[in-house]
Amino acid sequence: MDFRYRLQAAQKRTNSWLCVGLDPDPERMPDLPALRGAEGLAAFCRQIIEATSDLVCAYKPNLAFFLAHGAEGIQALEETLKAVPSDTPVVLDAKVGDIGNTQRMYGRAVYDRWGVDAVTVSPYVGEDAILPLIEAHPRRGVYVLCRSSNPGSERFQAYPGQPPYLYERVAEAARGWAAEHPESVIGLVVGATYPDELASLREQAPELPFLIPGIGAQGGTLEAAVRFGASGLLGPLISVSRAVNYASSGPDYAEAAREAALRLRDHINRLRNESKYLD
Repeated sequence: MDFRYRLQAAQKRTNSWLCVGLDPDPERMPDLPALRGAEGLAAFCRQIIEATSDLVCAYKPNLAFFLAHGAEGIQALEETLKAVPSDTPVVLDAKVGDIGNTQRMYGRAVYDRWGVDAVTVSPYVGEDAILPLIEAHPRRGVYVLCRSSNPGSERFQAYPGQPPYLYERVAEAARGWAAEHPESVIGLVVGATYPDELASLREQAPELPFLIPGIGAQGGTLEAAVRFGASGLLGPLISVSRAVNYASSGPDYAEAAREAALRLRDHINRLRNESKYLD
């Protein structure tokens, strides 16, 4: 399974850089009998997937929303993964970040047990969070948290308050890991809520693929995500969750999700076309 090839093929097939996050929150899901309990998580995600699969290049299920329901939630995650079309990549948003054997066990769960294409990783412990994954699972993907979209990220990621910031050192390290392991896809998580940093990180790391959250509910800048997202032939994953998942709180939630995804996909493509004429 070659994540780079699968993602390129999916982006070409769907003409899309849109990645839909799957964050099934019972407090926000429609109050329908079929969506209640842990089983409802899979039913909800399955309907979102079926409604949007021709509009997106990847899905990004968030492990926490399933893990909160214990063993039944994990079963719902596995059912959700089965519902994703076989030619559509999956990035598991788990932000794993341990060392040695522990990280290798995460790799077995993510890549071997669940069969996903890529995973988000926290680099706080250094290369020990990255190398056990890519060495045991070449040709898969790792997206390293670099400049996340949340306001509180400033405290650590922008340390020490002047260049080089910590997030810039993370990008530098990721470039080194990618150069040493070209068969794997090592990218950066860069929030659209920080467009200036997004632009500077693209300049610093022109070859690394980006996973860009923060669009929609978090108020991120779609224009910057498009202009600075692409790396060569591989487009970014512009990730949107709540604006698609909860486009409607009624029984038409799947249809509303499709409409939201279509608007986003087409908006991104208009900006892609415009960006060709920007210097």
